[in-house]
Amino acid sequence: MSRAPSLQLGLIGDNIAASRAPMLHGLAGTQNGIAVRYDRLVPHQRDMTFDQLFDHCAGAGYRGLNITYPYKERAVARVRIDDPLVRAIGAVNTVIFDAGGPTGFNTDYSGFMAACTAARGTAPLGAVLMIGTGGVGRAVAFGLVGLGVTEVRLVDRDPDKAQALARALHDSAPQVTVSVHADAVEAASGVSGVINCTPVGMVGYGGTPLPRAAMAGIVWAFDAVYTPTDTQFLKDAAAEGLEVISGWELFFYQGVHAWDLFSGTPLDRSALRQALNPAEDG
Repeated sequence: MSRAPSLQLGLIGDNIAASRAPMLHGLAGTQNGIAVRYDRLVPHQRDMTFDQLFDHCAGAGYRGLNITYPYKERAVARVRIDDPLVRAIGAVNTVIFDAGGPTGFNTDYSGFMAACTAARGTAPLGAVLMIGTGGVGRAVAFGLVGLGVTEVRLVDRDPDKAQALARALHDSAPQVTVSVHADAVEAASGVSGVINCTPVGMVGYGGTPLPRAAMAGIVWAFDAVYTPTDTQFLKDAAAEGLEVISGWELFFYQGVHAWDLFSGTPLDRSALRQALNPAEDG
């Protein structure tokens, strides 16, 4: 009897013990008769720097990697990026190792667009406040542009990082009004959508980036955090009557898109979604 084909994958990041990426890619492999090994790779737990761990994976038979907080921007320097849009985003969350060397992709960008479209259809985004302008924030901001946003307000504890993203958005989409703000509560006034792209609310990072009182009058909210799915940010948004989009949706779609890059094999998305989240109604 011939052995099933195999695929060695991994996730490099900090604070990833609760990540469900191994489960997603394991289930995707099962659908296609592929034996998947998917490792959680935390640099400090292996007494390695990010670069040392990346080099280890490149030489250890890995087909590809997912990259998560806080290494998405650092990974850019380690890969060839063929897509000019991904170069403009300046963050990589998926890496493929092949004969030509490592190539970088960003499925956060495409995953956010898919998640937002699935939840809201073609409803206009309106003006959007985005808190957090790191790796996932950059991808989500460009996703907003791809979905036709007209105004984006950026807030980050590091104003230089926010200004850098504002410049990148202006260069790529001069038709979009982009502004940088120091205070999220003030910036929330008059927006239709609010997005959290910080780790605040994630397991190990308690709290919320925006108090509930500042959500009055806002239409929709998205949280890039998916562990847990019911962050305080989204609980407050739902209590205030906002339409909420969970970070789980971004996790699902970015994973589906990454799987296509890793393997090129098809997926029954409905079956995968149900297996990952059996409490969901489909």
